[in-house]
Amino acid sequence: MNVRTLLGEAARRLADAGVESPRVDAELLLGHVLGLSRAGLITADDVDDGAARRFTALVDQRADRVPLQHLTGRAPFRQLELAVGPGVFVPRPETELLAGWVLERLSGLEGPVVVDLGAGSGALALSIAHEHPGARVTAVERDPGAIEWTRHNAGLRAAAGDTPLEVVSGDMTDPGLLRDLDGIVDVVVSNPPYVPDDARVPQEVADHDPPLALWGGPDGLDVVRGLLVTAARLLVPGGWLGIEHADQQGESLPALVRAHGGFTDVADHRDLAGRPRFTTARRAS
Repeated sequence: MNVRTLLGEAARRLADAGVESPRVDAELLLGHVLGLSRAGLITADDVDDGAARRFTALVDQRADRVPLQHLTGRAPFRQLELAVGPGVFVPRPETELLAGWVLERLSGLEGPVVVDLGAGSGALALSIAHEHPGARVTAVERDPGAIEWTRHNAGLRAAAGDTPLEVVSGDMTDPGLLRDLDGIVDVVVSNPPYVPDDARVPQEVADHDPPLALWGGPDGLDVVRGLLVTAARLLVPGGWLGIEHADQQGESLPALVRAHGGFTDVADHRDLAGRPRFTTARRAS
């Protein structure tokens, strides 16, 4: 079957199903089946029957709102491509800005110590280790399913030559977590569970992202409250903290950090769409 015909039919099917980017998703799925980039599809012509059937099956799953990244098994994040699938939170492009902020704080530091609380796929931790090879990065994850993805991606990146991570199974709110790092960490970063319990989320998120990565209590900040205690203990005086949050938490999360009393220079940052996206602060001296 002709590539153009296949893509046109798939895009219509996905649009009818309410998928936000039907044409792009169709192209990415067909590229995955054929081993081509989206650009490579421009010069592709006919698709054999077997590949067409595999593509149609993937389109059907995407129309049922299975995440695109679960179907391809891959999620791009900054300079990396991470393995993802059922059981782990799919990293979002917005989080790349938080990773960039961390790397700016680390610029010029030799051998900085970084902790990623709630690492999931390892997107933040692995990007930091990849782009600042001298960093000592520890990734913490409590979900037994998600940490298998953390370890898998960490292994892949180490095999590719990146500085290996230390992957720790633990709860970011545990008073006993990483006691050996008390007072010596330069940056703590986290994309924690922050979705309020009564929030409505897209079907892909509700049905496929792990609950432990999503829900944060009535106001979405229950986990963050414990995270602040851990971060204050781990950070060196003057060390930095960065926390991603929901759109509606651009005032409440900074207020929570200020109320803790252990941080200064509290600021909130917007994403490329102009939405409040992450809060940063510095450990008081």
